[in-house]
Amino acid sequence: MGTKQMEVNTLSGTFGADVRGLDLANLDEAGFDSVYQLIVDHQVVVFRDQQFDADSFSTFAEHFGAIHAHPFMQGLETHPGILEIVKTETDRAAFGNAWHSDQMFVAQPAKFTMLYAKEVPARGGDTLFANMYASYDALSDRLKAVLGSLRGWNVGSREKLRAKGTKEPGTRPPSNMQEQRPPEDMQTEASHPLVRTHFDSGRKSLYFGGHTMHIEGMTQAESAPILQYLHTHTTRPEFQCRVRWEVDSLTIWDNRCVQHYAVNDYEGQRRRMHRITIAGDEVPV
Repeated sequence: MGTKQMEVNTLSGTFGADVRGLDLANLDEAGFDSVYQLIVDHQVVVFRDQQFDADSFSTFAEHFGAIHAHPFMQGLETHPGILEIVKTETDRAAFGNAWHSDQMFVAQPAKFTMLYAKEVPARGGDTLFANMYASYDALSDRLKAVLGSLRGWNVGSREKLRAKGTKEPGTRPPSNMQEQRPPEDMQTEASHPLVRTHFDSGRKSLYFGGHTMHIEGMTQAESAPILQYLHTHTTRPEFQCRVRWEVDSLTIWDNRCVQHYAVNDYEGQRRRMHRITIAGDEVPV
């Protein structure tokens, strides 16, 4: 099946797309190419009215690369690459309730993340995204030059992130999932440039997030004003789009050029999502 019948509407003035009329479980190769290009072009794409079980979701995801195994959380027993993220009626904390880009603490960070809605609250529970292209473009040339020479040090350890004194980027597993410790030889810290060039688009974007502890060669105290300014700058409303969830919606975002934030505004309601992360296949430059 191709993409001739799809309807594409924008989510904001700068990025994001809402797509209807496309059956992702029955794409031909040209269809997969078109979906990939949609993600590159729009950075965040929500596909409505999709029908996936765990098998078909995994099969679909594998067309975009290897499925990443999260080092701190355990996937479904039958499908380890799928994380079931549940917030129950009695849970107060929400997973991912801080600005971040997925898996920045490995040498080849996550490429795409796919989040499929199984149960959603009657209101709330949206996901916000920040356009790291647009926030980079809005900087002065002088600051672009300074940032272009800097690298961030990124960590996955919840203990180290707490020591940083800022909000964790959702490293604690949801209440339905037991936390696991990664193997001792698994990488959970990595250095990346604060400005990276996107492999597919060739555009430059800022690249940092909640996993970024400090700037290499600087102390945390020295780094904090720079990172705090960038955080405030990148999360300005004009650089954001919002996905309002519906059951059977699948959102795919490009971690190479966006940050995301799970809004925790639905206390007393249930939300259940299936997530697959596509492993990175490049070192950021």
